[in-house]
Amino acid sequence: MTSETPSPTGTDASRLTPPPGCPAHGRGAGGLARLHESDDLKKLYEELRAEHGPVAPVLLHDDVPVWVVLGHAENLHMVSTPTVFTRDSRIWTPLREGMVKPDHPLMPHIAWQPMCAHAEGEEHTRLRGAIDSAVATLNFRTLRRHINRSTQRIVNTFCEVGEAELVSQYAEHLPMAVMCQILGMPDEYNDRIVQAARDMLRGTETAIASNAYIMDALGRLTAQRREKPQDDFASHLITHPAGLTDDEVREHLRVVLIAAYEATANLLANVLRTVLIDPRFRAQLNGGQMTVPQAVEQLLWDEPPFSTIFAYFAKQDTELGGQRIRKGDGLLLAPIAANVDPRVRPDPTADMMGNRAHLAFSGGPHECPGQDIGRVIAEIGVDALLMRLPDVELSIDEEELRYTESIASRHLVELPVYFTPREQQDVNERPNHDAKPDRSATNWHIGGPDPFAPPSRPASQRAPQPDALAGRRTATAAPPPVPQQQTAPAAPTAPAQPAAPQPPLLVPPPPPAAPARPRGLWQRFLNWWRGDLY
Repeated sequence: MTSETPSPTGTDASRLTPPPGCPAHGRGAGGLARLHESDDLKKLYEELRAEHGPVAPVLLHDDVPVWVVLGHAENLHMVSTPTVFTRDSRIWTPLREGMVKPDHPLMPHIAWQPMCAHAEGEEHTRLRGAIDSAVATLNFRTLRRHINRSTQRIVNTFCEVGEAELVSQYAEHLPMAVMCQILGMPDEYNDRIVQAARDMLRGTETAIASNAYIMDALGRLTAQRREKPQDDFASHLITHPAGLTDDEVREHLRVVLIAAYEATANLLANVLRTVLIDPRFRAQLNGGQMTVPQAVEQLLWDEPPFSTIFAYFAKQDTELGGQRIRKGDGLLLAPIAANVDPRVRPDPTADMMGNRAHLAFSGGPHECPGQDIGRVIAEIGVDALLMRLPDVELSIDEEELRYTESIASRHLVELPVYFTPREQQDVNERPNHDAKPDRSATNWHIGGPDPFAPPSRPASQRAPQPDALAGRRTATAAPPPVPQQQTAPAAPTAPAQPAAPQPPLLVPPPPPAAPARPRGLWQRFLNWWRGDLY
């Protein structure tokens, strides 16, 4: 469409509802697509790109008009130009004109709230500064330990069974366990808070009660840390010089908890699914051609945690992507479409190999402040699970995987797998392949046997090995003869024992009369590893 396309906030009497049989029949006013009725948002966005270009007019619930920004450059311009576009929905024309009712399904996402996500100017600087400072206090080495321990606890709940459902039993639990630890309320992590978060995000009839449950937990945390600060995210938020009120602290804790949880749970599930269904992807991981961080970044391009992000609003008349945008118009950021914009990614299947130019975490002043937390949870979560269950396989065909889709995101419903049952592991150990490593041998020393190595084969079954110490042994004194009454002669392959008081291998030998010790650094290292000093 050209710039003459009518603004979605207005009406155009010349555009009549299409008659039955028309391809556009069933759409909303003006033949515009209803985003909330789509069962394949990725496909719809590509159809809209072909029809309208990088910015397309669409409809939300109750046929509320809005623009969806599909182009990569157009999205970057929108999020990076706060003088033209704002997150403050109070200027949204449909809201001001009463088209958007208080019970509109998207109001929890769009309604203005006193938080940095909706603020601008000095107020945004004040609130966002407190968030950024709290994030900066995180010790990522400590965070990695928390993630590994949480992984161990969660995997221990199903590792002995030999089968699991990795969405509900793993991907939805690990981010919540870690985020509760980060915020400062590890005791609040349980099945109830995971279910409440999922319920809120799905917008069910009990979403309000679930939100109240989470806010109650965050309220208790705020009161406790206000009275007695500790070294956690909530305390740093409370003690920041910005002077956040209790209400501001609770609201920002909720945003951090829910946004990080939702994004990371989706990302973790998507990476695990790809590992299980794509042999090439898994082979690249196993073979070292791709690291887990690169795999996570690839999925942020291909399956961003949020398909669409609500919302920006035009502060003045402007132009974007060839469309005339009027003051008060609403615009949706669409990472799922921007990441496959043909102008920046001609081949949507291409490996991006760690490229971070995607818009999975938005951009500009409102770019997600906790994106690195989400990345590290996903990276360690995938790596740790594969260490614990190296032979994990999908229990159903790829075609049987089911998804639920909304405007905001696409969720994998379940990811059933099977694997060799394994014993639980100590949560303080790093995840490993061994079901129950034997830690009884603690006096290992260089030159001694490795207590964790598999048992060696009997000498009679070993292949003949060259005697690397032949030169040294021919130069040492011969051992005394074995008395006749001895019934258990020494093994013929045992090294001779010298009469000297010092260990013969530590005494510099005379020039060898037999072949010199093996050549080559690798062979010498192997001999040292077996305990044969030289």
